[in-house]
Amino acid sequence: MSNSAIEEILASLVAIDTTSSKSNLRLIDFVRSYLAGLGVESELIFSADRQKANLWAAIGAAGPGGLILSGHTDCVPVDGQDWTTDPFTLSEREGRLYGRGTADMKGFLACVLAAVPDIIAGGSRRPVHIAFSYDEEIGHLGVRGLTAELRRRGAKPGFCVVGEPTMMGIVIGHKGGRSYRCRVTGSSGHSSLAPRAVNAIEYAAELITEIRRLSADLATGPIDTAFDVSHSTISTGLIEGGSAINMVPHTCSFVFEYRNLIAVSQDAIFARIERYAKDMLEPRMKAIVADSGISFEPLYDYPAHEIDPHHPEVLRVKRILGRVDDSKVAYGTEAGAFSRDLGVPTVICGPGSIAVAHKADEAIEREQLQASHEFIVQLAASECP
Repeated sequence: MSNSAIEEILASLVAIDTTSSKSNLRLIDFVRSYLAGLGVESELIFSADRQKANLWAAIGAAGPGGLILSGHTDCVPVDGQDWTTDPFTLSEREGRLYGRGTADMKGFLACVLAAVPDIIAGGSRRPVHIAFSYDEEIGHLGVRGLTAELRRRGAKPGFCVVGEPTMMGIVIGHKGGRSYRCRVTGSSGHSSLAPRAVNAIEYAAELITEIRRLSADLATGPIDTAFDVSHSTISTGLIEGGSAINMVPHTCSFVFEYRNLIAVSQDAIFARIERYAKDMLEPRMKAIVADSGISFEPLYDYPAHEIDPHHPEVLRVKRILGRVDDSKVAYGTEAGAFSRDLGVPTVICGPGSIAVAHKADEAIEREQLQASHEFIVQLAASECP
């Protein structure tokens, strides 16, 4: 398929505002209609409120094995960004196509859809699946429902490519991520009587200090030098509390997140923080005011991912792309869900640069789209026995 056909599809996708706060059903309807026009049936796995949906489709013969081409449909907001073009109208300058989501990751979605006629013509005897998800940008929410449904059915795909923007490089691993909002509830009082109250900010500060100690411990290992930051990390990013200088603060909340290597347990990291809160801080708080305490609200959670660089599927991708190199990235993708929840060997490889994702004047090169399209067609063709 020509670049103009890919761009036509991309223009339609960009024109549909799928910022994560909005429904993605218009885009999903467009994709379903496009696939139906080519004789490909698809099904939807809805969110609980049915305002969003994952799309799952299979091209070729039904059965185990085969390929998954995975991408998310949502994008980040444009609010407050200084765009020089309309972010929801695809525009071109000097071989680059501008618009929200062009790189992250509607460019890949367009390449997948444009490749469908070639995949059909190729007649693979193993299925080629399309998996388009919702709400990746706000916690990898949609893919959980998709993998849960596939696991319930006993689906056994053979390989998955997640088309996040890698400039068509081969990414074999990424860190996991988890975030919590911690709420410290104390008791208020006049600051002249501070010892009789429970200062929520001060107890929050003690817990944040423990998180800082944990950060130093994580820096000692495990280590993976394939990452820019070779160890797991944890940090506090937001804090709010207090109402007046002469009042003991009743409440304080803060948000922390961690990015972990696959060798480091996400649960173990949280367990240390929770244990410190429950065993060290709460008893002192409750000795002053019985109903004071500390609680945690999960915000997002996605698993780390890793695949052996010598795995047969990685070697197949390298042969098709004519590359011998691979890398790991700190940002998260849906690859971890496919590998953890379904046991599917997965790599991340897609068109465009992560450096322009989430920024004003997000853009993708035409050459990247063409390279991605050719890769998808060749990869699907290699599914033929």
